[in-house]
Amino acid sequence: MQNNNYDQFPLVSIVTVNYNESETTIELIESLSQITYPNIEIIVVDNASTNGDPKQIKEKFPRIVLVESVINYGFAGGNNLGIMRSRGEYILMLNNDTVVEENFLEPLVRKFQEHPEIGALSPKIRYYYKKDTLQYVGFTEINKWTVRNKTIGDGEIDNGQYEVDTETAYVHGAAMMIPIKVVKEVGMMSYEFFLYYEEADWCLRIRKAGYKIVYVHDSLVYHKGSVTTGRNSWLKTHYLTRNRLVFMRRNIHGIDFIIALIYQLIIAIWKNGFLYLIKGRGKLAGAYWSGIIWNFKNIFNKEIHDNPKL
Repeated sequence: MQNNNYDQFPLVSIVTVNYNESETTIELIESLSQITYPNIEIIVVDNASTNGDPKQIKEKFPRIVLVESVINYGFAGGNNLGIMRSRGEYILMLNNDTVVEENFLEPLVRKFQEHPEIGALSPKIRYYYKKDTLQYVGFTEINKWTVRNKTIGDGEIDNGQYEVDTETAYVHGAAMMIPIKVVKEVGMMSYEFFLYYEEADWCLRIRKAGYKIVYVHDSLVYHKGSVTTGRNSWLKTHYLTRNRLVFMRRNIHGIDFIIALIYQLIIAIWKNGFLYLIKGRGKLAGAYWSGIIWNFKNIFNKEIHDNPKL
């Protein structure tokens, strides 16, 4: 860390959530220990890991804040615990399976300082195992009827085609930054999501409060991807399915909600459910249907619409 002028560099609280992946989390913190930004605190939230003692993270990096939860609150709840322990002017949430460039943080802070109308932002994200390949440079809007969207740039070789900061629909959950003042205004992420769609839901609330969401081109993070949940796991399939409908219930209203509900009930649910079976993925078909059934069981659950305050 090269500059000790703390007045120029507001405190950034970096929050990461660990679950049974202490070695992966250590690799992230090792990369953070090399960054040039001089004023950070690192908060590791362990989500009740069942193996891989999280205390080894604290032993290797004594200056971090280790929060050991007795319950696995998922991605949203784990990050919320970190936010509640943070002291910074800005909160940066990084997946524990990311690795950062040494100068990645300055452009993010500078963007907030120069543009107070921004409520959240994400850096450019490339794949860790294909370092020239993009994963994220923004998101399109989630369609109000299909409840799906696209990741801009995903899978493209980075040839400099996205070297301009742009307003986008949503941040990326692997690396997202928000001023603490915005968290105090709109609240934290909804606990109902547990995994997936929570950051999109959060961004909609931030946008409704009058702020912009931005992709920052000159900040770079590498993402390994699905280390904790697995690429085609029961857990991932269940929560993606479950939370697509939770997102719809929280954010789509009026005639758009009726059309979306009809589309899901008549087309999407049956098509996707049977596709898993046709492809011989019976276990994932079970995960898919469990996500659907959860929503029917919780159709009158008022907590789905809660927004926890800081």
